Amino acid sequence: MTQMTIGHLYTSLHAGCASAVARVLEAYEVEIEYVDLDPDDIEDALEGAEVDLLVSAWFPRDEKFAGPGRRVLGDLYQPVVSFAALSPLGAVGTLTSADVDRIIVSDDSRQALEDALKQLPALSVLPIESIGEGALIERLEKARDAGEKPLVVATQPHAVFHTDLLTVIEDPAHLLGGEMSARMIMREDVARQADSDLLDELSEMMLGNRVMSALDYVISVEGQDPEGAAEAWQRGRLIGR
Repeated sequence: MTQMTIGHLYTSLHAGCASAVARVLEAYEVEIEYVDLDPDDIEDALEGAEVDLLVSAWFPRDEKFAGPGRRVLGDLYQPVVSFAALSPLGAVGTLTSADVDRIIVSDDSRQALEDALKQLPALSVLPIESIGEGALIERLEKARDAGEKPLVVATQPHAVFHTDLLTVIEDPAHLLGGEMSARMIMREDVARQADSDLLDELSEMMLGNRVMSALDYVISVEGQDPEGAAEAWQRGRLIGR
């Protein structure tokens, strides 16, 4: 196989991941094209052969995209919705309303928060502020400078976790849903034509949340293009692997 089209969500996080995967494909002399997808486009793009490889689907949330005619590959990183507080952590680890003055939640984590609040009624009285993923770092910097005490709910990996703004609060009861697995989905007809060594390498590829947060940061905050960020990762210049 000499050409492959990678489909990915249009965020910097997913663009960075797709570019990292492309580095592996290019080592097998596969030419890459990219297709940016909205979440509602994914099924049609796979069904209509608009994309050959989806990077990535978060299992078990996205299991609906797997099935006959599609091969699931790898475990690239482990997305997880997390509680966090502005560093240093202080007393917020108790998760009581007396220790925080608001909840700041990234838009993609809102449903997980709402589910968690059903089991944390004491926190339900707090004002909740939803923030777009791209604006989260700026909002938290303002909160720090203003002396606010937010409980933060955000999905790792994210650029903010490549900074020292937040300390993650453990969630042993998985109130926010627990870890997921970021996996690739390749159309089966494409997989049958692909080099078996390439498929093995994709299956064994591991980026991890730290690398993904760093990729997101250098793309969304520092303005690096996804291909350049992926090259920095591959050459060991992003963070220690």
